[in-house]
Amino acid sequence: MTEIHACLCGEWVNLSADKNCKMGIHMTSPNIWWEENADIYSPITKTEANTMYQQDYIHIRYRGAEYRIHPIFIQVVYR
Repeated sequence: MTEIHACLCGEWVNLSADKNCKMGIHMTSPNIWWEENADIYSPITKTEANTMYQQDYIHIRYRGAEYRIHPIFIQVVYR
């Protein structure tokens, strides 16, 4: 079984355990997101320098909150 975990505000959570969790550009379930290429926002060219708006990120909807996190805060666990 594959589990997708993320560090959200300093706490690691199992996104796969929440049936309402959605993530990525297409807002799919965590496991579908992983199976279908694990898309992230990542501009090829940046229109502005020195801004957080142009950095790579993953959009996550988890337990009624919206998160925008850097991909390094994702862990994939195989059990």
